[in-house]
Amino acid sequence: MAEVPTKKILELEDLAAVVAQLRAKGKRVAQCHGVFDLLHLGHVRHFQKARELADVLIVTITPDEFVNKGPNRPAFSQLLRAEMLANLQCVDYVAVNRWPSAVELLKLIAPDLYVKGSEYKDASKDVTGGIALEQRAIESVGGKLVFTDDVVFSSSSLINRHMPAVPQAAAEYIDRFCKGHSSSELVGYLTNAARLKVLIVGETIIDDYHYCETLGKSGKEPILAVRYQSREQFAGGAIALANHVAGFCDRVDLISALGSEDTQEEFVRAKLNPKVRPTFLYQTGAPTIVKRRFIESYPFQKMFEVYLMNEDADEQRNAAKLCALLEERLPEYDLVIAADFGHHLLEQKAVDVLCVKSRCLAVNTQSNAANHGFNTASKYPRADYLCISEKEIRLETRQRREDLALSISRLATKLHCRNMLITRGRQGLVCYGVDQPIEQVPALAGHFVDRIGAGDAVFAVTSLCMQQGAPPAALGVIGNAVGAMAVSTIGNSAPVNKIALIQFLVSLLK
Repeated sequence: MAEVPTKKILELEDLAAVVAQLRAKGKRVAQCHGVFDLLHLGHVRHFQKARELADVLIVTITPDEFVNKGPNRPAFSQLLRAEMLANLQCVDYVAVNRWPSAVELLKLIAPDLYVKGSEYKDASKDVTGGIALEQRAIESVGGKLVFTDDVVFSSSSLINRHMPAVPQAAAEYIDRFCKGHSSSELVGYLTNAARLKVLIVGETIIDDYHYCETLGKSGKEPILAVRYQSREQFAGGAIALANHVAGFCDRVDLISALGSEDTQEEFVRAKLNPKVRPTFLYQTGAPTIVKRRFIESYPFQKMFEVYLMNEDADEQRNAAKLCALLEERLPEYDLVIAADFGHHLLEQKAVDVLCVKSRCLAVNTQSNAANHGFNTASKYPRADYLCISEKEIRLETRQRREDLALSISRLATKLHCRNMLITRGRQGLVCYGVDQPIEQVPALAGHFVDRIGAGDAVFAVTSLCMQQGAPPAALGVIGNAVGAMAVSTIGNSAPVNKIALIQFLVSLLK
Protein backbone atom coordinates (compact mmCIF):
# COMPACT_ATOMS: atom_id res chain seq x y z
CA MET A 1 0.00 0.00 0.00
CA ALA A 2 1.44 3.40 -1.04
CA GLU A 3 2.35 5.75 1.79
CA VAL A 4 0.16 8.84 2.13
CA PRO A 5 2.30 11.96 1.52
CA THR A 6 1.48 13.51 4.90
CA LYS A 7 4.51 15.82 4.68
CA LYS A 8 2.54 17.73 2.06
CA ILE A 9 -0.17 18.62 4.62
CA LEU A 10 0.94 21.59 6.74
CA GLU A 11 -0.46 23.89 9.40
CA LEU A 12 -1.18 27.39 8.09
CA GLU A 13 1.73 29.09 9.86
CA ASP A 14 4.14 26.42 8.63
CA LEU A 15 2.79 26.81 5.10
CA ALA A 16 3.21 30.59 5.26
CA ALA A 17 6.86 30.12 6.31
CA VAL A 18 7.50 27.65 3.46
CA VAL A 19 5.94 30.04 0.91
CA ALA A 20 8.07 32.91 2.21
CA GLN A 21 11.23 30.79 1.81
CA LEU A 22 10.24 29.71 -1.71
CA ARG A 23 9.55 33.25 -2.83
CA ALA A 24 12.86 34.41 -1.33
CA LYS A 25 14.56 31.84 -3.60
CA GLY A 26 12.77 33.30 -6.63
CA LYS A 27 10.14 30.56 -6.90
CA ARG A 28 6.69 31.50 -8.21
CA VAL A 29 3.88 30.23 -5.96
CA ALA A 30 0.25 29.65 -7.00
CA GLN A 31 -2.64 28.97 -4.61
CA CYS A 32 -6.02 27.35 -5.22
CA HIS A 33 -8.74 27.39 -2.59
CA GLY A 34 -12.15 25.78 -2.19
CA VAL A 35 -14.22 23.04 -0.56
CA PHE A 36 -13.26 20.24 -3.02
CA ASP A 37 -15.79 17.95 -1.38
CA LEU A 38 -15.83 15.36 -4.15
CA LEU A 39 -12.59 15.37 -6.14
CA HIS A 40 -13.32 15.14 -9.88
CA LEU A 41 -11.74 15.72 -13.29
CA GLY A 42 -12.61 19.41 -13.28
CA HIS A 43 -10.62 19.91 -10.09
CA VAL A 44 -7.63 17.93 -11.41
CA ARG A 45 -7.46 19.94 -14.64
CA HIS A 46 -7.85 23.17 -12.66
CA PHE A 47 -4.88 22.22 -10.46
CA GLN A 48 -2.80 21.17 -13.46
CA LYS A 49 -3.44 24.49 -15.21
CA ALA A 50 -2.59 26.37 -12.01
CA ARG A 51 0.64 24.35 -11.63
CA GLU A 52 1.67 25.30 -15.18
CA LEU A 53 1.53 28.97 -14.16
CA ALA A 54 3.98 28.60 -11.27
CA ASP A 55 6.87 26.62 -9.81
CA VAL A 56 4.91 25.52 -6.75
CA LEU A 57 1.20 24.85 -6.23
CA ILE A 58 -0.48 24.97 -2.82
CA VAL A 59 -4.13 24.06 -2.28
CA THR A 60 -6.10 25.21 0.76
CA ILE A 61 -9.55 23.93 1.74
CA THR A 62 -12.56 25.30 3.57
CA PRO A 63 -12.88 23.74 7.05
CA ASP A 64 -15.92 21.58 7.78
CA GLU A 65 -17.57 24.15 10.06
CA PHE A 66 -17.71 26.78 7.29
CA VAL A 67 -19.00 24.62 4.42
CA ASN A 68 -22.35 26.28 3.64
CA LYS A 69 -23.88 23.63 1.42
CA GLY A 70 -26.65 22.45 3.72
CA PRO A 71 -27.14 19.62 6.21
CA ASN A 72 -24.82 16.60 5.97
CA ARG A 73 -22.23 18.53 3.98
CA PRO A 74 -19.37 18.26 3.43
CA ALA A 75 -19.70 14.65 2.37
CA PHE A 76 -16.00 14.18 3.20
CA SER A 77 -14.31 15.62 6.28
CA GLN A 78 -11.52 18.20 6.01
CA LEU A 79 -8.91 15.57 6.88
CA LEU A 80 -10.08 13.25 4.12
CA ARG A 81 -10.30 16.11 1.62
CA ALA A 82 -6.76 17.21 2.52
CA GLU A 83 -5.45 13.66 2.14
CA MET A 84 -7.09 13.27 -1.28
CA LEU A 85 -5.50 16.49 -2.52
CA ALA A 86 -2.09 15.57 -1.12
CA ASN A 87 -2.13 12.45 -3.29
CA LEU A 88 -2.20 14.53 -6.49
CA GLN A 89 1.22 14.80 -8.12
CA CYS A 90 0.63 18.37 -9.31
CA VAL A 91 -0.11 19.60 -5.76
CA ASP A 92 2.96 20.46 -3.66
CA TYR A 93 1.37 21.49 -0.35
CA VAL A 94 -2.08 21.32 1.28
CA ALA A 95 -3.55 23.13 4.31
CA VAL A 96 -6.93 23.56 6.00
CA ASN A 97 -8.11 27.15 6.39
CA ARG A 98 -9.33 28.33 9.79
CA TRP A 99 -11.51 31.22 8.55
CA PRO A 100 -14.85 31.24 6.68
CA SER A 101 -13.34 32.85 3.57
CA ALA A 102 -9.95 33.02 1.86
CA VAL A 103 -9.43 36.72 2.63
CA GLU A 104 -7.38 36.34 5.84
CA LEU A 105 -5.74 33.23 4.39
CA LEU A 106 -4.40 35.07 1.33
CA LYS A 107 -2.96 37.80 3.52
CA LEU A 108 -1.18 35.17 5.64
CA ILE A 109 0.15 32.97 2.81
CA ALA A 110 0.85 35.79 0.31
CA PRO A 111 1.20 33.70 -2.89
CA ASP A 112 2.18 35.20 -6.25
CA LEU A 113 -1.01 33.94 -7.91
CA TYR A 114 -4.48 33.16 -6.61
CA VAL A 115 -6.06 30.81 -9.16
CA LYS A 116 -9.83 30.39 -9.54
CA GLY A 117 -11.99 28.56 -12.08
CA SER A 118 -13.65 30.25 -15.04
CA GLU A 119 -17.04 30.21 -13.31
CA TYR A 120 -15.76 33.02 -11.04
CA LYS A 121 -14.74 35.40 -13.85
CA ASP A 122 -17.98 37.39 -13.73
CA ALA A 123 -17.93 38.86 -10.20
CA SER A 124 -21.46 40.25 -10.69
CA LYS A 125 -22.81 36.69 -10.51
CA ASP A 126 -21.21 36.07 -7.13
CA VAL A 127 -24.04 36.93 -4.72
CA THR A 128 -21.74 36.42 -1.73
CA GLY A 129 -19.32 39.15 -2.87
CA GLY A 130 -16.49 36.84 -1.89
CA ILE A 131 -14.49 36.92 -5.11
CA ALA A 132 -14.21 40.72 -5.03
CA LEU A 133 -12.97 40.62 -1.43
CA GLU A 134 -10.47 37.89 -2.30
CA GLN A 135 -9.18 39.92 -5.26
CA ARG A 136 -8.51 42.89 -2.98
CA ALA A 137 -6.79 40.60 -0.49
CA ILE A 138 -4.40 39.01 -3.01
CA GLU A 139 -3.58 42.39 -4.54
CA SER A 140 -2.87 43.83 -1.07
CA VAL A 141 0.05 41.37 -0.69
CA GLY A 142 1.43 41.99 -4.19
CA GLY A 143 -0.21 38.98 -5.83
CA LYS A 144 -2.60 38.59 -8.75
CA LEU A 145 -5.98 36.91 -9.29
CA VAL A 146 -6.00 34.68 -12.41
CA PHE A 147 -8.52 32.23 -13.88
CA THR A 148 -8.16 28.84 -15.51
CA ASP A 149 -10.36 27.95 -18.45
CA ASP A 150 -11.17 24.26 -18.79
CA VAL A 151 -13.99 21.79 -18.33
CA VAL A 152 -16.18 22.72 -15.34
CA PHE A 153 -17.88 20.11 -13.17
CA SER A 154 -19.68 20.59 -9.87
CA SER A 155 -19.03 18.50 -6.76
CA SER A 156 -22.48 19.48 -5.49
CA SER A 157 -24.14 18.37 -8.72
CA LEU A 158 -22.36 15.01 -8.62
CA ILE A 159 -23.18 14.52 -4.92
CA ASN A 160 -26.83 15.51 -5.45
CA ARG A 161 -27.13 13.05 -8.31
CA HIS A 162 -25.18 10.06 -7.06
CA MET A 163 -24.93 10.36 -3.26
CA PRO A 164 -27.56 12.92 -2.14
CA ALA A 165 -27.08 14.48 1.29
CA VAL A 166 -30.85 14.96 1.69
CA PRO A 167 -33.55 12.27 2.13
CA GLN A 168 -34.46 10.39 -1.06
CA ALA A 169 -37.98 11.88 -1.27
CA ALA A 170 -36.50 15.39 -1.07
CA ALA A 171 -33.87 14.60 -3.70
CA GLU A 172 -36.58 13.39 -6.09
CA TYR A 173 -38.72 16.47 -5.43
CA ILE A 174 -35.77 18.82 -6.03
CA ASP A 175 -35.05 17.05 -9.33
CA ARG A 176 -38.63 17.76 -10.45
CA PHE A 177 -38.51 21.31 -9.08
CA CYS A 178 -35.41 22.13 -11.13
CA LYS A 179 -37.31 21.43 -14.35
CA GLY A 180 -39.40 24.56 -13.79
CA HIS A 181 -37.31 26.69 -11.45
CA SER A 182 -33.70 27.75 -10.98
CA SER A 183 -31.49 28.72 -8.09
CA SER A 184 -31.23 32.25 -9.56
CA GLU A 185 -35.02 32.62 -9.11
CA LEU A 186 -34.82 31.71 -5.43
CA VAL A 187 -31.71 33.83 -4.86
CA GLY A 188 -33.55 36.74 -6.47
CA TYR A 189 -36.32 36.61 -3.86
CA LEU A 190 -33.73 36.58 -1.05
CA THR A 191 -31.53 39.37 -2.39
CA ASN A 192 -34.40 41.62 -3.54
CA ALA A 193 -35.89 41.51 -0.03
CA ALA A 194 -33.34 44.18 0.93
CA ARG A 195 -35.62 46.91 -0.43
CA LEU A 196 -38.65 45.92 1.66
CA LYS A 197 -39.82 48.01 4.61
CA VAL A 198 -40.94 45.49 7.23
CA LEU A 199 -42.69 45.76 10.59
CA ILE A 200 -42.77 42.87 13.06
CA VAL A 201 -45.44 42.91 15.78
CA GLY A 202 -45.47 40.31 18.54
CA GLU A 203 -44.47 39.20 22.01
CA THR A 204 -40.90 39.18 23.27
CA ILE A 205 -39.96 35.78 24.72
CA ILE A 206 -36.70 34.79 26.37
CA ASP A 207 -35.76 31.15 25.91
CA ASP A 208 -33.92 30.02 29.05
CA TYR A 209 -32.10 26.68 28.67
CA HIS A 210 -30.87 24.86 31.79
CA TYR A 211 -28.66 21.87 31.06
CA CYS A 212 -28.65 18.97 33.51
CA GLU A 213 -27.45 15.42 34.02
CA THR A 214 -30.06 12.91 35.16
CA LEU A 215 -29.20 11.18 38.43
CA GLY A 216 -32.33 9.06 38.75
CA LYS A 217 -35.34 8.76 41.03
CA SER A 218 -35.08 10.59 44.34
CA GLY A 219 -34.43 8.26 47.30
CA LYS A 220 -37.37 9.58 49.34
CA GLU A 221 -39.94 10.80 46.81
CA PRO A 222 -41.18 9.67 43.39
CA ILE A 223 -39.51 12.54 41.56
CA LEU A 224 -36.65 12.82 39.05
CA ALA A 225 -33.35 14.12 40.45
CA VAL A 226 -30.83 15.89 38.18
CA ARG A 227 -27.43 17.53 38.57
CA TYR A 228 -27.33 21.11 37.27
CA GLN A 229 -24.58 21.84 34.72
CA SER A 230 -25.00 25.13 32.83
CA ARG A 231 -27.37 27.72 31.42
CA GLU A 232 -27.91 29.53 28.11
CA GLN A 233 -30.38 32.30 27.23
CA PHE A 234 -31.64 33.20 23.77
CA ALA A 235 -33.84 36.03 22.52
CA GLY A 236 -36.96 34.37 21.11
CA GLY A 237 -40.44 35.30 20.03
CA ALA A 238 -40.71 38.49 17.97
CA ILE A 239 -37.08 39.36 18.78
CA ALA A 240 -35.88 36.24 16.96
CA LEU A 241 -38.17 37.00 14.01
CA ALA A 242 -36.85 40.56 13.77
CA ASN A 243 -33.27 39.25 13.75
CA HIS A 244 -34.08 36.78 10.96
CA VAL A 245 -35.66 39.53 8.85
CA ALA A 246 -32.80 41.97 9.52
CA GLY A 247 -30.42 39.53 7.83
CA PHE A 248 -32.26 40.19 4.55
CA CYS A 249 -33.86 43.67 4.77
CA ASP A 250 -32.44 47.15 5.26
CA ARG A 251 -35.49 48.61 7.03
CA VAL A 252 -36.83 46.54 9.93
CA ASP A 253 -39.02 47.91 12.72
CA LEU A 254 -40.39 46.08 15.74
CA ILE A 255 -43.29 46.65 18.12
CA SER A 256 -43.20 44.32 21.08
CA ALA A 257 -43.90 44.09 24.82
CA LEU A 258 -41.67 43.75 27.86
CA GLY A 259 -42.67 43.31 31.47
CA SER A 260 -42.35 46.21 33.91
CA GLU A 261 -40.99 43.75 36.48
CA ASP A 262 -37.83 41.78 35.76
CA THR A 263 -37.88 43.47 32.37
CA GLN A 264 -34.50 42.13 31.09
CA GLU A 265 -34.53 44.99 28.60
CA GLU A 266 -30.74 45.29 28.54
CA PHE A 267 -30.41 41.63 27.50
CA VAL A 268 -33.13 41.98 24.86
CA ARG A 269 -31.65 45.11 23.30
CA ALA A 270 -28.18 43.56 23.28
CA LYS A 271 -29.53 40.57 21.35
CA LEU A 272 -31.29 42.67 18.68
CA ASN A 273 -29.63 43.15 15.31
CA PRO A 274 -28.49 46.82 15.16
CA LYS A 275 -30.67 47.31 12.06
CA VAL A 276 -33.84 46.67 14.03
CA ARG A 277 -35.60 49.78 15.39
CA PRO A 278 -37.65 48.63 18.41
CA THR A 279 -40.64 50.20 20.12
CA PHE A 280 -41.43 48.52 23.43
CA LEU A 281 -44.64 48.59 25.43
CA TYR A 282 -44.37 47.75 29.13
CA GLN A 283 -46.85 45.40 30.78
CA THR A 284 -47.60 46.62 34.30
CA GLY A 285 -47.37 44.00 37.02
CA ALA A 286 -45.78 41.35 34.83
CA PRO A 287 -42.27 40.12 33.95
CA THR A 288 -40.92 39.84 30.43
CA ILE A 289 -42.03 36.38 29.29
CA VAL A 290 -39.47 33.65 29.96
CA LYS A 291 -39.84 30.04 28.88
CA ARG A 292 -37.42 28.02 30.96
CA ARG A 293 -36.55 24.57 29.65
CA PHE A 294 -34.67 21.87 31.54
CA ILE A 295 -32.61 19.70 29.24
CA GLU A 296 -30.70 16.45 29.56
CA SER A 297 -27.34 17.49 28.12
CA TYR A 298 -26.61 14.18 26.43
CA PRO A 299 -28.51 13.27 24.48
CA PHE A 300 -30.01 16.74 23.93
CA GLN A 301 -33.47 15.97 25.35
CA LYS A 302 -35.95 18.40 26.90
CA MET A 303 -37.44 17.13 30.17
CA PHE A 304 -39.94 19.84 31.14
CA GLU A 305 -40.47 23.59 30.94
CA VAL A 306 -41.65 26.42 33.19
CA TYR A 307 -43.38 29.58 31.96
CA LEU A 308 -42.54 32.82 33.82
CA MET A 309 -45.37 35.20 32.96
CA ASN A 310 -48.43 36.96 34.35
CA GLU A 311 -51.39 36.74 32.01
CA ASP A 312 -53.69 38.36 34.58
CA ALA A 313 -51.88 41.72 34.40
CA ASP A 314 -53.86 44.73 33.19
CA GLU A 315 -53.45 45.07 29.41
CA GLN A 316 -55.98 47.81 28.63
CA ARG A 317 -53.48 50.71 28.59
CA ASN A 318 -51.07 48.83 26.33
CA ALA A 319 -53.89 47.70 24.06
CA ALA A 320 -54.87 51.33 23.40
CA LYS A 321 -51.22 52.34 22.87
CA LEU A 322 -50.64 49.47 20.45
CA CYS A 323 -53.73 50.33 18.40
CA ALA A 324 -52.64 53.99 18.21
CA LEU A 325 -49.14 52.99 17.08
CA LEU A 326 -50.51 50.66 14.43
CA GLU A 327 -53.01 53.22 13.11
CA GLU A 328 -50.19 55.73 12.72
CA ARG A 329 -47.41 53.55 11.33
CA LEU A 330 -48.86 50.65 9.30
CA PRO A 331 -49.13 52.59 6.00
CA GLU A 332 -45.32 52.97 5.98
CA TYR A 333 -44.57 49.29 5.43
CA ASP A 334 -44.50 46.96 2.44
CA LEU A 335 -44.96 43.98 4.75
CA VAL A 336 -46.29 43.54 8.27
CA ILE A 337 -45.45 40.32 10.11
CA ALA A 338 -47.75 39.44 13.01
CA ALA A 339 -45.96 36.98 15.30
CA ASP A 340 -48.89 36.06 17.53
CA PHE A 341 -47.77 33.73 20.33
CA GLY A 342 -51.10 34.05 22.12
CA HIS A 343 -49.88 35.85 25.25
CA HIS A 344 -52.33 38.77 24.99
CA LEU A 345 -50.34 41.45 23.18
CA LEU A 346 -52.40 41.00 20.00
CA GLU A 347 -55.98 41.18 21.21
CA GLN A 348 -58.92 41.61 18.84
CA LYS A 349 -58.84 45.42 18.49
CA ALA A 350 -55.17 45.38 17.49
CA VAL A 351 -55.81 42.43 15.17
CA ASP A 352 -58.61 44.32 13.45
CA VAL A 353 -56.33 47.32 12.87
CA LEU A 354 -53.65 45.04 11.42
CA CYS A 355 -56.14 43.42 9.06
CA VAL A 356 -57.59 46.71 7.81
CA LYS A 357 -54.48 48.90 7.62
CA SER A 358 -51.66 46.55 6.52
CA ARG A 359 -50.75 46.62 2.84
CA CYS A 360 -49.49 43.05 3.03
CA LEU A 361 -50.07 41.01 6.20
CA ALA A 362 -48.26 37.79 7.13
CA VAL A 363 -49.65 35.96 10.16
CA ASN A 364 -48.53 33.18 12.46
CA THR A 365 -50.83 32.19 15.32
CA GLN A 366 -48.95 29.83 17.58
CA SER A 367 -50.49 27.15 19.72
CA ASN A 368 -48.58 26.47 22.94
CA ALA A 369 -49.16 25.14 26.45
CA ALA A 370 -50.56 28.47 27.66
CA ASN A 371 -53.19 28.98 24.96
CA HIS A 372 -54.30 25.63 23.48
CA GLY A 373 -57.45 26.23 21.46
CA PHE A 374 -57.62 29.95 22.24
CA ASN A 375 -55.15 31.37 19.72
CA THR A 376 -56.17 30.13 16.31
CA ALA A 377 -55.95 31.73 12.88
CA SER A 378 -59.63 32.68 12.65
CA LYS A 379 -59.06 35.62 15.03
CA TYR A 380 -57.62 37.29 11.88
CA PRO A 381 -60.47 38.06 9.45
CA ARG A 382 -57.88 38.66 6.71
CA ALA A 383 -54.33 37.55 5.99
CA ASP A 384 -52.26 37.67 2.81
CA TYR A 385 -50.06 34.88 4.15
CA LEU A 386 -50.63 32.38 6.91
CA CYS A 387 -47.81 30.18 8.22
CA ILE A 388 -48.81 27.64 10.88
CA SER A 389 -48.20 24.00 11.77
CA GLU A 390 -50.42 21.06 10.81
CA LYS A 391 -51.50 20.75 14.44
CA GLU A 392 -52.50 24.43 14.48
CA ILE A 393 -54.62 24.19 11.33
CA ARG A 394 -56.36 21.10 12.72
CA LEU A 395 -57.11 22.98 15.95
CA GLU A 396 -58.58 25.75 13.81
CA THR A 397 -60.76 23.51 11.66
CA ARG A 398 -61.63 21.11 14.52
CA GLN A 399 -60.98 18.27 12.06
CA ARG A 400 -58.28 15.90 13.29
CA ARG A 401 -58.38 13.50 10.30
CA GLU A 402 -59.76 15.60 7.45
CA ASP A 403 -57.70 15.65 4.27
CA LEU A 404 -55.15 18.40 4.86
CA ALA A 405 -55.59 19.91 1.41
CA LEU A 406 -59.33 20.31 2.07
CA SER A 407 -58.68 21.95 5.46
CA ILE A 408 -56.22 24.36 3.84
CA SER A 409 -58.66 25.32 1.09
CA ARG A 410 -61.51 25.89 3.54
CA LEU A 411 -59.39 28.03 5.85
CA ALA A 412 -57.95 30.05 2.95
CA THR A 413 -61.48 30.88 1.82
CA LYS A 414 -62.57 31.78 5.34
CA LEU A 415 -59.64 34.17 5.91
CA HIS A 416 -59.52 35.52 2.34
CA CYS A 417 -55.93 34.25 2.40
CA ARG A 418 -54.07 33.99 -0.92
CA ASN A 419 -50.99 32.17 0.38
CA MET A 420 -50.49 29.56 3.08
CA LEU A 421 -47.65 27.39 4.34
CA ILE A 422 -48.24 24.49 6.71
CA THR A 423 -45.23 23.03 8.52
CA ARG A 424 -45.25 19.28 9.20
CA GLY A 425 -41.94 18.59 10.94
CA ARG A 426 -40.24 15.51 9.48
CA GLN A 427 -42.87 15.40 6.73
CA GLY A 428 -41.81 18.78 5.35
CA LEU A 429 -44.22 21.50 4.23
CA VAL A 430 -47.50 21.93 2.40
CA CYS A 431 -47.83 25.16 0.39
CA TYR A 432 -50.99 26.78 -0.95
CA GLY A 433 -51.41 29.60 -3.43
CA VAL A 434 -54.78 30.79 -4.74
CA ASP A 435 -55.58 29.26 -8.15
CA GLN A 436 -52.44 27.08 -7.97
CA PRO A 437 -51.94 23.38 -7.15
CA ILE A 438 -51.13 22.60 -3.52
CA GLU A 439 -47.44 21.66 -3.20
CA GLN A 440 -46.25 18.98 -0.77
CA VAL A 441 -42.52 19.55 -0.26
CA PRO A 442 -40.54 16.83 1.58
CA ALA A 443 -38.24 17.83 4.43
CA LEU A 444 -34.56 18.39 3.62
CA ALA A 445 -33.31 17.66 7.15
CA GLY A 446 -32.81 14.09 8.23
CA HIS A 447 -31.33 14.99 11.61
CA PHE A 448 -32.89 17.33 14.20
CA VAL A 449 -30.97 19.01 17.04
CA ASP A 450 -33.66 21.41 18.32
CA ARG A 451 -36.98 22.40 16.78
CA ILE A 452 -37.49 25.48 18.98
CA GLY A 453 -37.50 28.57 16.77
CA ALA A 454 -37.37 26.66 13.47
CA GLY A 455 -40.97 27.52 12.55
CA ASP A 456 -40.33 31.19 13.30
CA ALA A 457 -37.30 31.16 11.01
CA VAL A 458 -39.33 29.58 8.20
CA PHE A 459 -42.15 32.10 8.75
CA ALA A 460 -39.80 35.11 8.71
CA VAL A 461 -37.91 34.27 5.52
CA THR A 462 -40.83 32.92 3.49
CA SER A 463 -42.92 36.01 4.36
CA LEU A 464 -40.34 38.15 2.56
CA CYS A 465 -40.52 35.89 -0.50
CA MET A 466 -44.32 35.75 -0.44
CA GLN A 467 -44.51 39.56 -0.55
CA GLN A 468 -42.58 39.43 -3.84
CA GLY A 469 -44.98 36.93 -5.39
CA ALA A 470 -42.99 33.71 -4.97
CA PRO A 471 -45.10 30.70 -6.06
CA PRO A 472 -45.94 27.87 -3.62
CA ALA A 473 -43.18 25.55 -4.87
CA ALA A 474 -40.52 28.24 -4.39
CA LEU A 475 -41.83 29.06 -0.91
CA GLY A 476 -41.72 25.36 -0.07
CA VAL A 477 -38.11 24.83 -1.14
CA ILE A 478 -36.88 28.03 0.52
CA GLY A 479 -38.89 27.24 3.66
CA ASN A 480 -37.53 23.71 3.88
CA ALA A 481 -33.97 24.94 3.39
CA VAL A 482 -34.43 27.46 6.21
CA GLY A 483 -35.99 24.78 8.39
CA ALA A 484 -33.13 22.36 7.75
CA MET A 485 -30.63 25.01 8.81
CA ALA A 486 -32.66 26.05 11.86
CA VAL A 487 -33.16 22.56 13.32
CA SER A 488 -29.42 21.91 13.14
CA THR A 489 -28.73 24.58 15.79
CA ILE A 490 -29.86 25.00 19.40
CA GLY A 491 -32.92 27.23 19.81
CA ASN A 492 -32.60 30.83 18.66
CA SER A 493 -28.83 30.86 19.14
CA ALA A 494 -28.29 32.43 15.71
CA PRO A 495 -30.52 33.99 13.03
CA VAL A 496 -30.70 32.63 9.50
CA ASN A 497 -27.53 33.61 7.64
CA LYS A 498 -28.43 34.98 4.21
CA ILE A 499 -25.19 33.98 2.49
CA ALA A 500 -25.24 30.48 3.99
CA LEU A 501 -28.86 30.03 2.87
CA ILE A 502 -28.06 31.20 -0.66
CA GLN A 503 -25.07 28.87 -0.88
CA PHE A 504 -27.20 25.99 0.41
CA LEU A 505 -29.90 26.62 -2.22
CA VAL A 506 -27.40 27.03 -5.07
CA SER A 507 -25.68 23.81 -4.03
CA LEU A 508 -29.01 21.98 -3.62
CA LEU A 509 -30.29 22.93 -7.07
CA LYS A 510 -27.13 22.07 -9.05
